[in-house]
Amino acid sequence: MVGSGQLGSAERRNVGDGCRRFDANRELMGALTEADAAVLSTALLAWWERHGRGGIPWKLLPGGVRPAQQQNLDPYGIWIAEVMLQQTQLAVVLPYWTRWMEAFPTVEALAAASLDEVRLQWQGLGYYSRARRLHEAAQLLVGGPWPRTLEGWMALPGIGRTTAGSILSSAFNAPLPILDGNVKRVLARLTAHPRPPARDDALFWGWSEAVLDPVRPRDFNQALMDLGATVCTPRSPSCDRCPWQVHCAAYAAGDPRRWPVTDAPKPLPFQVIGVGVVLNVAGDVLIDQRLEEGLLGGMWEFPGGKQEQGETIETCIARELKEELGIAVTVGAELITVDHAYSHKKLRFVVHLCDWVSGEPQPLASQQVRWVRPDDLGNYAFPAANARIIEALLGSLESSAHP
Repeated sequence: MVGSGQLGSAERRNVGDGCRRFDANRELMGALTEADAAVLSTALLAWWERHGRGGIPWKLLPGGVRPAQQQNLDPYGIWIAEVMLQQTQLAVVLPYWTRWMEAFPTVEALAAASLDEVRLQWQGLGYYSRARRLHEAAQLLVGGPWPRTLEGWMALPGIGRTTAGSILSSAFNAPLPILDGNVKRVLARLTAHPRPPARDDALFWGWSEAVLDPVRPRDFNQALMDLGATVCTPRSPSCDRCPWQVHCAAYAAGDPRRWPVTDAPKPLPFQVIGVGVVLNVAGDVLIDQRLEEGLLGGMWEFPGGKQEQGETIETCIARELKEELGIAVTVGAELITVDHAYSHKKLRFVVHLCDWVSGEPQPLASQQVRWVRPDDLGNYAFPAANARIIEALLGSLESSAHP
């Protein structure tokens, strides 16, 4: 049945004819013939036509029509989407992309916007340096032609080979391979590769290029990503739905979940962060803006820092506010505790309400500090962990106003 996701017996026979299963013990793609690649490409594209993810707005012409091979798409929307997708899944990106395109419909609009406006649109997507780099790249792109080469795109901030290849193949149907996480997983399983993909980057690039359909690279790259995202998933691959099942060395080995091979994970360090939500007598709250470089660069936050060994959280908050802002505060009741995991560490934010006592706030370890009305906090771009702090603050103030 069309749309069911299952491969019928006839369909499975067709995709298996003429192409051998790959064996990790030989030079896998070095021995891949054009006929092998054609069988793989034909099978994948036939599957994608029936079961691929449709309706991705930046992959369609105005009016929602899929482009023909000779038709180009607007590179702007594709560029924005591909940068958003670097660390984020499609389902999460879609609403952010839609709002972004409403706020900044052209590269000229993005270049003319302030960095604060750009960060506010990005808020919640994480990896916030991507927003800054998009803004920087817009300044370089405005007024000129769109790059048509890998080198041209990779010269822009925040663009690597995969993103550049995806933009060019999507916008211009350029025959360029991609190698995102989904593609690495599919290829690692297809070949039952015995090492982590990161150790053999050049080899995986060669494989991605070898199987690329030279006539329909736009569709093929999307199909390969769709296969990894919807069928060849990390923990529960649906091998019965896979157009490459009969060629897959990992499937033949019995448990495709054993691939990709990974290095043993290192334990994530854990830190406790004391955070002070500082209020003055007028009811304003103090926020500061992080330095541009480093984690969460340019984002706004409530001030605080790491708890030292043997230090109470109240002492930590008072010390950090003195060191970072030059102010003295009275640390009051706990407002909320928020656990948040980054890719490289886990943090626990222990947040206390504080009353400002003395000292003019200074940006001793930040770009700037600002007293703002609590109701205006939504106008500033905060990291995701701060959303719960803001919610707790506004709820606390509302309860105080209406005991």
